[in-house]
Amino acid sequence: MQLLQELCEAPGISGREQKIIDIMARELSQTADSVTVDQMGNVIGFKKGRKDPAKKVMIAGHLDEIGFVVSYVDKNGYIRFAQRGGHTPKVLLSQRVKIFGKQEVIGVVEGAPAMLQEAEDRKKTPELKDLYIDTGMNKEELEKIVEIGDIIVLDREFVEQGQVCIAKAFDNRVGCYVVLETMKRLQQTDVDVYAVGTAQEEVGIRGAMSAARDVNPDFGIAIDVTAAFDTPDVKEHQQVTQLGKGVAIKINDQASISNHGIVEFLKALAKKHKILYQLEILPFGGTDAAGMQRFGKGPVCTLSVPTRYVHSPNEMLHKDDLEATIALLVKFIEECEQCQLAF
Repeated sequence: MQLLQELCEAPGISGREQKIIDIMARELSQTADSVTVDQMGNVIGFKKGRKDPAKKVMIAGHLDEIGFVVSYVDKNGYIRFAQRGGHTPKVLLSQRVKIFGKQEVIGVVEGAPAMLQEAEDRKKTPELKDLYIDTGMNKEELEKIVEIGDIIVLDREFVEQGQVCIAKAFDNRVGCYVVLETMKRLQQTDVDVYAVGTAQEEVGIRGAMSAARDVNPDFGIAIDVTAAFDTPDVKEHQQVTQLGKGVAIKINDQASISNHGIVEFLKALAKKHKILYQLEILPFGGTDAAGMQRFGKGPVCTLSVPTRYVHSPNEMLHKDDLEATIALLVKFIEECEQCQLAF
Protein backbone atom coordinates (compact mmCIF):
# COMPACT_ATOMS: atom_id res chain seq x y z
CA MET A 1 0.00 0.00 0.00
CA GLN A 2 3.03 2.30 0.08
CA LEU A 3 2.56 3.36 -3.54
CA LEU A 4 -1.16 4.02 -3.03
CA GLN A 5 -0.31 6.12 0.04
CA GLU A 6 2.23 8.14 -1.95
CA LEU A 7 -0.31 8.76 -4.69
CA CYS A 8 -3.06 9.81 -2.28
CA GLU A 9 -0.96 12.12 -0.17
CA ALA A 10 0.59 13.94 -3.14
CA PRO A 11 -1.28 17.08 -4.28
CA GLY A 12 -2.71 17.15 -7.79
CA ILE A 13 -5.90 18.99 -8.64
CA SER A 14 -7.31 19.30 -12.16
CA GLY A 15 -4.86 21.14 -14.38
CA ARG A 16 -2.09 20.97 -11.76
CA GLU A 17 -1.29 17.25 -11.75
CA GLN A 18 2.51 17.48 -12.08
CA LYS A 19 3.41 15.58 -8.91
CA ILE A 20 1.12 12.71 -9.93
CA ILE A 21 2.46 12.81 -13.48
CA ASP A 22 5.97 12.36 -12.05
CA ILE A 23 4.95 9.35 -9.94
CA MET A 24 3.10 7.70 -12.83
CA ALA A 25 5.97 8.27 -15.26
CA ARG A 26 8.50 6.91 -12.74
CA GLU A 27 6.50 3.73 -12.14
CA LEU A 28 5.51 3.12 -15.77
CA SER A 29 9.13 3.47 -16.88
CA GLN A 30 9.78 0.15 -15.09
CA THR A 31 7.04 -1.79 -16.90
CA ALA A 32 6.30 -0.11 -20.24
CA ASP A 33 8.34 -0.08 -23.44
CA SER A 34 7.96 3.69 -23.63
CA VAL A 35 6.47 6.50 -21.53
CA THR A 36 5.34 9.87 -22.86
CA VAL A 37 3.53 12.88 -21.45
CA ASP A 38 1.33 14.61 -24.01
CA GLN A 39 0.43 18.27 -24.25
CA MET A 40 -2.69 17.76 -22.16
CA GLY A 41 -0.74 16.27 -19.27
CA ASN A 42 -1.75 12.66 -19.90
CA VAL A 43 0.91 10.08 -18.99
CA ILE A 44 0.93 7.25 -21.53
CA GLY A 45 2.84 4.02 -20.98
CA PHE A 46 2.99 1.78 -24.07
CA LYS A 47 3.61 -1.98 -23.94
CA LYS A 48 3.93 -3.70 -27.32
CA GLY A 49 2.01 -6.89 -27.91
CA ARG A 50 3.26 -10.03 -29.66
CA LYS A 51 1.03 -9.58 -32.68
CA ASP A 52 1.62 -7.07 -35.45
CA PRO A 53 -0.76 -5.50 -36.11
CA ALA A 54 -2.31 -5.95 -32.68
CA LYS A 55 -5.54 -4.78 -31.12
CA LYS A 56 -5.20 -1.76 -28.86
CA VAL A 57 -6.35 -1.79 -25.23
CA MET A 58 -6.40 1.51 -23.35
CA ILE A 59 -6.64 1.33 -19.55
CA ALA A 60 -7.20 4.70 -17.92
CA GLY A 61 -7.17 6.08 -14.40
CA HIS A 62 -7.40 9.83 -13.95
CA LEU A 63 -4.63 11.73 -12.19
CA ASP A 64 -6.56 14.61 -10.71
CA GLU A 65 -8.35 15.01 -7.40
CA ILE A 66 -10.94 17.63 -6.57
CA GLY A 67 -9.56 20.76 -4.92
CA PHE A 68 -9.43 24.53 -5.04
CA VAL A 69 -7.30 27.47 -6.09
CA VAL A 70 -6.75 30.70 -4.20
CA SER A 71 -8.97 33.40 -5.72
CA TYR A 72 -8.67 36.29 -3.26
CA VAL A 73 -6.98 37.34 -0.02
CA ASP A 74 -8.94 39.96 1.93
CA LYS A 75 -7.51 42.79 4.05
CA ASN A 76 -7.48 40.59 7.16
CA GLY A 77 -5.74 37.65 5.48
CA TYR A 78 -8.77 35.40 4.98
CA ILE A 79 -8.57 33.41 1.74
CA ARG A 80 -11.43 32.96 -0.70
CA PHE A 81 -11.16 30.07 -3.13
CA ALA A 82 -12.50 28.76 -6.44
CA GLN A 83 -13.37 25.08 -6.85
CA ARG A 84 -11.87 22.56 -9.23
CA GLY A 85 -14.29 19.66 -9.49
CA GLY A 86 -17.48 18.89 -7.60
CA HIS A 87 -17.62 19.60 -3.87
CA THR A 88 -20.19 19.13 -1.12
CA PRO A 89 -19.83 22.20 1.10
CA LYS A 90 -21.12 20.58 4.29
CA VAL A 91 -18.18 18.14 4.43
CA LEU A 92 -15.65 20.99 4.20
CA LEU A 93 -16.54 22.96 7.33
CA SER A 94 -13.74 22.96 9.94
CA GLN A 95 -11.51 20.78 7.74
CA ARG A 96 -7.79 21.41 7.41
CA VAL A 97 -6.37 22.18 3.97
CA LYS A 98 -2.91 22.63 2.50
CA ILE A 99 -2.11 25.61 0.31
CA PHE A 100 0.85 25.17 -2.02
CA GLY A 101 2.44 28.58 -2.57
CA LYS A 102 6.11 29.48 -2.27
CA GLN A 103 5.91 27.31 0.81
CA GLU A 104 3.26 24.97 2.19
CA VAL A 105 0.64 26.65 4.38
CA ILE A 106 -2.01 24.98 6.56
CA GLY A 107 -5.45 26.54 6.80
CA VAL A 108 -8.92 25.76 8.14
CA VAL A 109 -12.13 26.04 6.11
CA GLU A 110 -14.78 27.98 8.01
CA GLY A 111 -17.99 29.94 7.51
CA ALA A 112 -20.43 31.87 9.65
CA PRO A 113 -19.98 30.95 13.36
CA ALA A 114 -22.65 28.38 14.18
CA MET A 115 -22.96 29.60 17.76
CA LEU A 116 -24.05 33.04 16.52
CA GLN A 117 -26.61 31.74 14.03
CA GLU A 118 -30.34 31.45 14.57
CA ALA A 119 -31.62 27.90 15.01
CA GLU A 120 -33.13 27.80 11.49
CA ASP A 121 -29.92 29.09 9.89
CA ARG A 122 -27.86 26.36 11.56
CA LYS A 123 -29.96 23.76 9.70
CA LYS A 124 -29.07 25.21 6.31
CA THR A 125 -26.27 23.78 4.17
CA PRO A 126 -23.61 26.43 3.55
CA GLU A 127 -22.65 27.45 0.01
CA LEU A 128 -19.06 27.45 -1.19
CA LYS A 129 -19.20 31.20 -1.80
CA ASP A 130 -19.82 31.72 1.92
CA LEU A 131 -16.75 29.76 3.04
CA TYR A 132 -13.21 31.02 3.58
CA ILE A 133 -9.84 29.67 4.70
CA ASP A 134 -8.19 30.92 7.87
CA THR A 135 -4.40 30.44 8.14
CA GLY A 136 -3.99 32.68 11.18
CA MET A 137 -1.70 34.91 9.11
CA ASN A 138 -2.32 38.52 8.12
CA LYS A 139 -2.51 39.76 4.54
CA GLU A 140 1.07 41.07 4.49
CA GLU A 141 2.49 37.77 5.72
CA LEU A 142 0.37 35.70 3.34
CA GLU A 143 1.13 37.69 0.21
CA LYS A 144 4.82 36.90 0.60
CA ILE A 145 4.14 33.19 0.12
CA VAL A 146 0.66 32.80 -1.41
CA GLU A 147 -0.80 34.26 -4.61
CA ILE A 148 -3.91 33.96 -6.75
CA GLY A 149 -4.01 30.57 -8.48
CA ASP A 150 -2.05 28.60 -5.87
CA ILE A 151 -3.57 25.16 -5.39
CA ILE A 152 -5.39 23.96 -2.28
CA VAL A 153 -6.03 20.34 -1.29
CA LEU A 154 -7.58 18.62 1.71
CA ASP A 155 -5.11 17.78 4.47
CA ARG A 156 -5.54 14.11 5.31
CA GLU A 157 -3.08 11.27 5.92
CA PHE A 158 -3.49 7.77 4.49
CA VAL A 159 -4.76 5.27 7.08
CA GLU A 160 -4.86 1.46 6.97
CA GLN A 161 -7.28 -0.06 9.47
CA GLY A 162 -7.93 -3.77 9.27
CA GLN A 163 -9.21 -4.54 5.78
CA VAL A 164 -10.07 -0.94 4.88
CA CYS A 165 -8.07 2.11 3.88
CA ILE A 166 -9.14 5.71 4.52
CA ALA A 167 -7.70 8.72 2.71
CA LYS A 168 -8.37 11.75 0.60
CA ALA A 169 -8.18 11.44 -3.19
CA PHE A 170 -8.97 7.76 -3.64
CA ASP A 171 -10.93 9.40 -6.47
CA ASN A 172 -8.92 8.70 -8.44
CA ARG A 173 -5.49 7.75 -7.19
CA VAL A 174 -7.04 4.30 -6.86
CA GLY A 175 -7.39 4.23 -10.65
CA CYS A 176 -3.75 5.26 -11.06
CA TYR A 177 -2.69 2.54 -8.62
CA VAL A 178 -4.70 -0.15 -10.40
CA VAL A 179 -3.17 0.83 -13.75
CA LEU A 180 0.35 0.70 -12.31
CA GLU A 181 -0.15 -2.60 -10.47
CA THR A 182 -1.74 -4.15 -13.55
CA MET A 183 1.28 -3.23 -15.65
CA LYS A 184 3.58 -4.83 -13.06
CA ARG A 185 1.67 -8.12 -13.25
CA LEU A 186 1.29 -8.32 -17.02
CA GLN A 187 3.53 -10.67 -18.93
CA GLN A 188 3.78 -10.34 -22.71
CA THR A 189 0.32 -10.19 -24.28
CA ASP A 190 -1.01 -10.43 -27.81
CA VAL A 191 -2.46 -6.91 -27.63
CA ASP A 192 -0.84 -3.49 -27.46
CA VAL A 193 -1.49 -1.96 -24.04
CA TYR A 194 -1.74 1.77 -23.45
CA ALA A 195 -1.63 2.50 -19.71
CA VAL A 196 -2.83 6.06 -19.30
CA GLY A 197 -3.00 8.46 -16.38
CA THR A 198 -5.48 11.01 -17.66
CA ALA A 199 -5.65 14.70 -16.85
CA GLN A 200 -8.61 16.87 -15.84
CA GLU A 201 -11.28 14.20 -15.48
CA GLU A 202 -12.95 15.99 -12.59
CA VAL A 203 -13.70 19.03 -14.75
CA GLY A 204 -15.09 17.30 -17.81
CA ILE A 205 -13.15 14.12 -18.75
CA ARG A 206 -10.83 16.27 -20.86
CA GLY A 207 -7.63 14.22 -20.78
CA ALA A 208 -9.32 10.95 -21.70
CA MET A 209 -10.81 12.57 -24.77
CA SER A 210 -7.48 13.76 -26.15
CA ALA A 211 -5.68 10.51 -25.25
CA ALA A 212 -8.38 8.35 -26.84
CA ARG A 213 -8.29 10.45 -29.98
CA ASP A 214 -4.55 9.75 -30.30
CA VAL A 215 -4.62 6.07 -29.25
CA ASN A 216 -7.92 5.13 -30.94
CA PRO A 217 -8.30 1.97 -28.82
CA ASP A 218 -10.25 -1.13 -29.80
CA PHE A 219 -11.16 -1.58 -26.13
CA GLY A 220 -11.27 1.15 -23.50
CA ILE A 221 -11.36 0.25 -19.81
CA ALA A 222 -11.65 3.06 -17.27
CA ILE A 223 -10.72 2.43 -13.66
CA ASP A 224 -12.34 4.64 -11.06
CA VAL A 225 -14.10 4.65 -7.73
CA THR A 226 -17.85 4.34 -7.47
CA ALA A 227 -20.37 5.10 -4.78
CA ALA A 228 -20.83 2.60 -1.96
CA PHE A 229 -23.90 3.79 -0.09
CA ASP A 230 -24.00 0.67 2.12
CA THR A 231 -24.50 2.77 5.23
CA PRO A 232 -27.30 3.17 7.82
CA ASP A 233 -30.66 4.43 6.58
CA VAL A 234 -29.88 3.83 2.88
CA LYS A 235 -32.25 1.34 1.29
CA GLU A 236 -30.56 -1.68 -0.27
CA HIS A 237 -31.74 -0.87 -3.80
CA GLN A 238 -30.12 2.58 -3.54
CA GLN A 239 -26.70 1.47 -2.32
CA VAL A 240 -25.14 1.13 -5.82
CA THR A 241 -22.30 -1.06 -4.45
CA GLN A 242 -21.10 -2.50 -1.16
CA LEU A 243 -17.65 -2.61 0.39
CA GLY A 244 -16.05 -6.05 0.48
CA LYS A 245 -18.29 -7.50 -2.25
CA GLY A 246 -15.71 -7.27 -5.04
CA VAL A 247 -14.87 -5.20 -8.08
CA ALA A 248 -17.86 -3.42 -9.62
CA ILE A 249 -18.45 -4.01 -13.33
CA LYS A 250 -20.26 -0.91 -14.52
CA ILE A 251 -23.32 -1.33 -16.71
CA ASN A 252 -23.85 2.40 -17.08
CA ASP A 253 -23.63 5.78 -15.43
CA GLN A 254 -24.84 9.20 -16.53
CA ALA A 255 -22.04 9.65 -19.08
CA SER A 256 -21.50 6.25 -20.72
CA ILE A 257 -23.08 2.87 -21.37
CA SER A 258 -20.69 -0.07 -21.20
CA ASN A 259 -20.64 -2.36 -24.21
CA HIS A 260 -22.84 -5.33 -23.34
CA GLY A 261 -20.36 -7.80 -24.80
CA ILE A 262 -17.53 -6.45 -22.63
CA VAL A 263 -19.73 -6.59 -19.53
CA GLU A 264 -20.65 -10.23 -20.23
CA PHE A 265 -17.03 -11.12 -20.97
CA LEU A 266 -15.86 -9.53 -17.70
CA LYS A 267 -18.54 -11.43 -15.78
CA ALA A 268 -17.43 -14.70 -17.39
CA LEU A 269 -13.77 -13.97 -16.62
CA ALA A 270 -14.57 -13.20 -13.00
CA LYS A 271 -16.45 -16.49 -12.63
CA LYS A 272 -13.73 -18.45 -14.43
CA HIS A 273 -10.93 -17.06 -12.26
CA LYS A 274 -12.98 -16.90 -9.04
CA ILE A 275 -12.75 -13.13 -8.75
CA LEU A 276 -15.44 -11.59 -6.56
CA TYR A 277 -17.53 -9.02 -8.46
CA GLN A 278 -20.73 -7.02 -8.31
CA LEU A 279 -22.68 -5.17 -10.99
CA GLU A 280 -23.04 -1.41 -10.92
CA ILE A 281 -25.57 1.06 -12.26
CA LEU A 282 -24.67 4.57 -11.15
CA PRO A 283 -27.52 7.10 -11.56
CA PHE A 284 -25.15 10.07 -11.79
CA GLY A 285 -21.58 10.97 -12.69
CA GLY A 286 -19.22 9.54 -15.27
CA THR A 287 -15.70 8.24 -15.84
CA ASP A 288 -12.98 8.30 -18.47
CA ALA A 289 -15.02 5.65 -20.31
CA ALA A 290 -17.15 8.49 -21.65
CA GLY A 291 -14.11 10.15 -23.22
CA MET A 292 -12.85 6.91 -24.72
CA GLN A 293 -16.32 6.09 -26.04
CA ARG A 294 -16.63 9.41 -27.83
CA PHE A 295 -13.10 9.76 -29.16
CA GLY A 296 -11.99 6.12 -29.57
CA LYS A 297 -13.66 3.34 -31.51
CA GLY A 298 -16.51 3.10 -29.03
CA PRO A 299 -16.41 -0.13 -27.01
CA VAL A 300 -15.77 0.72 -23.36
CA CYS A 301 -16.44 -0.37 -19.81
CA THR A 302 -15.50 0.82 -16.33
CA LEU A 303 -14.12 -1.31 -13.53
CA SER A 304 -14.97 0.43 -10.28
CA VAL A 305 -13.60 0.18 -6.76
CA PRO A 306 -16.54 0.61 -4.33
CA THR A 307 -15.80 3.60 -2.10
CA ARG A 308 -17.71 5.19 0.75
CA TYR A 309 -17.83 8.97 1.20
CA VAL A 310 -16.54 9.88 -2.30
CA HIS A 311 -15.53 13.55 -2.70
CA SER A 312 -14.98 13.96 1.02
CA PRO A 313 -11.81 14.31 3.12
CA ASN A 314 -12.16 10.69 4.25
CA GLU A 315 -12.92 8.24 1.47
CA MET A 316 -12.98 4.55 2.43
CA LEU A 317 -12.36 1.35 0.46
CA HIS A 318 -11.85 -2.36 1.11
CA LYS A 319 -8.52 -3.95 0.20
CA ASP A 320 -10.18 -7.06 -1.23
CA ASP A 321 -12.16 -4.95 -3.71
CA LEU A 322 -8.98 -3.23 -4.82
CA GLU A 323 -7.22 -6.55 -5.35
CA ALA A 324 -10.21 -7.92 -7.27
CA THR A 325 -10.13 -4.92 -9.60
CA ILE A 326 -6.47 -5.47 -10.43
CA ALA A 327 -6.95 -9.21 -10.91
CA LEU A 328 -9.90 -8.80 -13.29
CA LEU A 329 -8.18 -6.09 -15.33
CA VAL A 330 -5.10 -8.30 -15.79
CA LYS A 331 -7.25 -11.20 -16.97
CA PHE A 332 -9.19 -8.97 -19.36
CA ILE A 333 -6.01 -7.75 -21.05
CA GLU A 334 -4.64 -11.28 -21.28
CA GLU A 335 -7.81 -12.72 -22.83
CA CYS A 336 -9.59 -9.76 -24.44
CA GLU A 337 -9.11 -11.04 -28.00
CA GLN A 338 -11.82 -13.56 -27.17
CA CYS A 339 -14.26 -10.81 -26.23
CA GLN A 340 -17.18 -10.49 -28.63
CA LEU A 341 -18.83 -7.10 -28.73
CA ALA A 342 -22.60 -7.11 -28.33
CA PHE A 343 -25.31 -4.47 -28.50
